[in-house]
Amino acid sequence: MLAAMPQPPSPASRDEPVIRERGDACPGALRLHAADDGFLARVRLPGGLLTVRQASALALAADRFGDGHLELTSRGNVQLRGLADGCGGGLAELLDGAGLLPAPSHERVRNIVATPMSGLDGLDCLDGADGPGSPDSLDAPARAMEFDRLLCASPWAAALSGRFLFAFDDGRGDVASLGPDVTVLGRAGGRALVRLGRAADAVELAGPDAPRAALAAARYFLDAAAEAGTQAWRVSELPAEHALRTAEFVRRLDAAGIAAAAVGAVDWPYAAPPRPGPHGAGGHDRATLCVLPPLGRVGSAQWRVLVQVAEEGNGGLRVTPWRSVILPSVKTDAPARIEDAGLVIAPDGPWETVTTCTGRPGCAKSLADVRADARAVADRTRGPLPVHWSGCERRCGHPRGTAWVDLVATGAGYRITAPGRPVRHDVAPPELAAALADARTDPDVVKK
Repeated sequence: MLAAMPQPPSPASRDEPVIRERGDACPGALRLHAADDGFLARVRLPGGLLTVRQASALALAADRFGDGHLELTSRGNVQLRGLADGCGGGLAELLDGAGLLPAPSHERVRNIVATPMSGLDGLDCLDGADGPGSPDSLDAPARAMEFDRLLCASPWAAALSGRFLFAFDDGRGDVASLGPDVTVLGRAGGRALVRLGRAADAVELAGPDAPRAALAAARYFLDAAAEAGTQAWRVSELPAEHALRTAEFVRRLDAAGIAAAAVGAVDWPYAAPPRPGPHGAGGHDRATLCVLPPLGRVGSAQWRVLVQVAEEGNGGLRVTPWRSVILPSVKTDAPARIEDAGLVIAPDGPWETVTTCTGRPGCAKSLADVRADARAVADRTRGPLPVHWSGCERRCGHPRGTAWVDLVATGAGYRITAPGRPVRHDVAPPELAAALADARTDPDVVKK
């Protein structure tokens, strides 16, 4: 059986311009969302970074106010579900005490991803001495945190939607492939590129200037969105006549005292997400560990095992946009303890590239319990293509810009769409395992 491996992003066409008549209702830690299983809170974690104290507070919040679980999102954030009505004040107090709400007015716009393995896996060998991991490469988490402070200190930035995404990539091309609205990509010699949306070109500047430049890009977007008057939430939603232009961005940077130059079509790199298991060297009795909770859902007891291991390591955790957790510099006995807790720490397992939306019973719009259905066939449906299970046509949380198998509940089964294959409609549960196993085996992928 072929191992399930992430695929590089495929070209994505520009989204159609959007005209809205309502504001952004994206949930946050203070603006709770009413779901079928109770209220939902989404706690933003810029760069996916958590201290042990903050991670412990999240487990406590899940037990005290929610259903005892934490959900990892496709933007490296954490969701709490099953929250009781009226818990908002107590939840906010708990999160604020742990430093997870540094700017209440900005808490929904702190959507910032960063290369989770930056500085941990020694990838200077990828591109020679000046590649990711070299002394002058971009420290993606540090730049992301610096940017978060700038964002929270800018009152106007609170006008961004809860869907606008910033990415700080150390140069390997992992988070840069997630379709960010503003991308910072590390370059050789301590330089960086900043890209607006999906533009083919970019601007180049000194790495230390990248956080300020990313903030200027956000301001440029808000100005363009206001002029367009369409309530665009993301760069790709701007009408063509109001699209962001690199030349104008350079002019704005120059006015802000940031030296930058336009760069033509860029060959953007791509790196697959970190796989479960140990990475890099952490000393003779240490290693960096990537842990994968099946379907991105972690019980509070499981989460506390990760917190304990992190406390014995370097004192931090990194939540990735691929619903996994990075634990830097952990002890050699940590993998066994984590595996005993029911979490995945080895590659080539059935959960590595399987994702789902919430499904029933949490979502009123869902037509199926997608998590239960995915668990029922996971061991029998491995293949080289990722797969995402959706309870309805919205496809919440689906992979972006990759070749993947799309399962959508129809009420009479599942519709299965796969690259290069005919669409299969209303596949019933008895036929699901065979149909999905066939769909995940893309002949073109296998030939490679």
